[in-house]
Amino acid sequence: MSSGGRLAGRVCLVTGASRGLGKGIALQLSEAGATVYITARQREPLLRAAEEVSARGGRCVPVVCDSSREEEVAALFERLQQAEGGRLDVLVTNAFSGVDAIGAQQGLPFWESPAAFWDQINNAGLRGHYICALW
Repeated sequence: MSSGGRLAGRVCLVTGASRGLGKGIALQLSEAGATVYITARQREPLLRAAEEVSARGGRCVPVVCDSSREEEVAALFERLQQAEGGRLDVLVTNAFSGVDAIGAQQGLPFWESPAAFWDQINNAGLRGHYICALW
């Protein structure tokens, strides 16, 4: 674990951090010396990302969590409360699971999309961001 860095002693949470933007943000936070909690729905990609994040110098804590499931988000924040005394300096709500749904609807006018399309793109996106912000 890094003893220095401009974010040493800070606790950060990045949801949806097993790949893409979330992983990139987690890597940079770790490089700056932070303790970085990362989440993803699938364990194996999460653990691979955690190895990379840890290698950057900060401490990484991987937590399997589906941001669209309120009970899993509650358990995540309860874990943070216990482990970090409730401290959370940076929250990056990056989880999103609508890419496949958007691809399937590509080229269609929005009014031809079923109502379930809204749920597919917003449950782990917009709703997940809201649930995390409540805690």
